[in-house]
Amino acid sequence: MAQSTIISAALTGVLATREQCPGIPYTAEEIAAEARRAVDAGASIVHIHARQPDGAPAFDVESYRRIDAAMREQCPEAIINYSTGAVGIDRETRIAHIRALRPTIAALNMGSMNYAIYSRKAKQFYHDMVFANPFGDIQYFLEAMNAAGTRPELECFDAGHIHNAEPLIDMGLLKPPLQFSLIMGVLGGIPATTQQLVNQVNALPRDAHWQVIGIGLKQWPLVAAAITLGGNVRVGLEDNLYLRSGTMARSNGELVEKAARLIHELGGSVASIAETRARLQLPAA
Repeated sequence: MAQSTIISAALTGVLATREQCPGIPYTAEEIAAEARRAVDAGASIVHIHARQPDGAPAFDVESYRRIDAAMREQCPEAIINYSTGAVGIDRETRIAHIRALRPTIAALNMGSMNYAIYSRKAKQFYHDMVFANPFGDIQYFLEAMNAAGTRPELECFDAGHIHNAEPLIDMGLLKPPLQFSLIMGVLGGIPATTQQLVNQVNALPRDAHWQVIGIGLKQWPLVAAAITLGGNVRVGLEDNLYLRSGTMARSNGELVEKAARLIHELGGSVASIAETRARLQLPAA
């Protein structure tokens, strides 16, 4: 662990509700307040989905514009990473807020997959869907991000998704520095094990930056593994609601605090926002 560890915080997502976790933020002001808590606890990057006031997902530019304004008010130093992921939404709607607001980073999903949640107790599937990201859409989103001056964060849910970057690199659409997110634990994607994480890291292009995103309580052993492998980490209420089995987090800040504590206990240090911008070659705020 020669370098500090970058912490990202995924603040709200689109699936979890306040019935599941009272700390889930919905409004722009609530999202910005959660960003403030996460940054104060050690996060450099905040990953954001827009929500409607009732908690339903929002994809319109004005919802993201309100978040932008609230972020400038409450947490202006944070590095913003907006989602472009959606199911059943046309691709222009998925990218319109990136064109309009030009965030520093935007998530770029690197392939299609089955995406589901299965209950062993109920013996049934929930949120059973196909997350469709064909190459034509990936290229379309990437061209829009390049035009906006936004860094793509390459989200890889399944084993082949890392290699989907190769034709985009060959076309000159993807250029270093490359940022990969290895998302582990979604049913239909990469299993959340340390061995699978090592396999994914070994498949990355040379000199790529990477972070692990563990779903559910398996997040914590994956965070520890990523720290010792020299990677970065993402935590937050989008991915996992619990500090430990039976103990629900009250805020994103509590999850970031635990990640920072793990980093320190393993002999590392947490990257500041300035260090993160320098290492990832991101523009100044």
